[in-house]
Amino acid sequence: MSKLFTKNNKNTLFVFIVMCLVTLSTSTAYAQKQTKKDLENKKKQLQKEIENTNQLLAETKKNKKLSLNQLVILNKKISAREELIATINNEIYILNKNIEENNKSIHKLQTDLDKLKAEYAKMIYYAYKNQDAYSRLMFVFAAKDFQQAYMRLKYLQQYSDYRHKQAEMIVGTQKNLNIKVQELESKKTDKRDLLTNEVEEKKSLTSEKSEKEQVFSELQQQENKLKKDLEKKKKDAQKLQLAIQRIIEKELEKQVSEAPKGKPKPTKLILTPEAQLLSNSFSSNKAKLPWPVAKGIISEKFGVHPHPLMPNIDINNNGVDITTNNGAIARAVFEGVVKGVVNMPGAGQFILIRHGDFITVYSNLKEVYVKVEDKVTTKQNIGSILYDDDDAKTLLHFEIWKGQTKLNPEDWLFRNN
Repeated sequence: MSKLFTKNNKNTLFVFIVMCLVTLSTSTAYAQKQTKKDLENKKKQLQKEIENTNQLLAETKKNKKLSLNQLVILNKKISAREELIATINNEIYILNKNIEENNKSIHKLQTDLDKLKAEYAKMIYYAYKNQDAYSRLMFVFAAKDFQQAYMRLKYLQQYSDYRHKQAEMIVGTQKNLNIKVQELESKKTDKRDLLTNEVEEKKSLTSEKSEKEQVFSELQQQENKLKKDLEKKKKDAQKLQLAIQRIIEKELEKQVSEAPKGKPKPTKLILTPEAQLLSNSFSSNKAKLPWPVAKGIISEKFGVHPHPLMPNIDINNNGVDITTNNGAIARAVFEGVVKGVVNMPGAGQFILIRHGDFITVYSNLKEVYVKVEDKVTTKQNIGSILYDDDDAKTLLHFEIWKGQTKLNPEDWLFRNN
């Protein structure tokens, strides 16, 4: 087996390994840099979310009565604050790793610098002892033959070049050392700032948790009212689902009536080539759709989940509830055609927009700015959102369907609204 590895092969293998190590270290540094950037972006996003919740809480507190909405927003704020603290901890962890690596680099550079200086000092001493031209000539002429004399002359030239390079290496190493020391001090400052920030965020978190406990305790005394509100919400949701189904059935009936005689009647919505393109475009924008409001937080998630105050009672949400500021406007999340505008007594109005095989629903509207068969564009204002005086909240109920299947809107909306 040893014969397989010639001298050239070994050299090639060595170069390959060195290249792999350099590539790996570069990739690791890049990944770490990306991670730090991602954490900074995430921190900004969470700070923006906390700022939004603060504004919404300020609106809620204008109404002197405590409301479930206040508890929901507080929960959202606490969750964002905890995530922010975890993000700061991750940033501190990365900085600690960077500081450790900087310390190792500084130690290595200092060791290299000491060695270079010691070697250079020896060379200077040797050059001083042999500085006259006579000594150098004698060294050359004392050679046994021309070949040795030539080699000695080359040695003296290379020695002189090496001395200059050694001096350059000392200057370069000293420069790198200074840079690393500055980087270290900068990272230590960043770490101190992050630790101070972490302490402040933890103080805020403690205060918010205390406020939440107080609100929770006081709201528990309103359990009967909350149960009535929940029953009303369930009935409103059922009415909304029946209304949506009726619009879908109406669309299907229209296609059945327009189907050519002698051909089987369609059992599901058939898409025109244009509608299919629109449907494909909508599908390709998953996790990229703009929010149906300019600013807001998801105060109730999709699907079955426990009530925030009564965990023994489950809530089933066919979409998401987005709490926004008073006077907010609902907007279309994608281009499409309005297929339904329905007034729901006691629950405002809702709009249904078709995007090929997909449907979006915007409920709890005060005013509507569009009519059936209107074509809408992405982010077009379609209606104003109702303000609830009792709970001091402005809430948009938003749903996404594909055919007859309800989808989780959080999977489709862009993370940063």
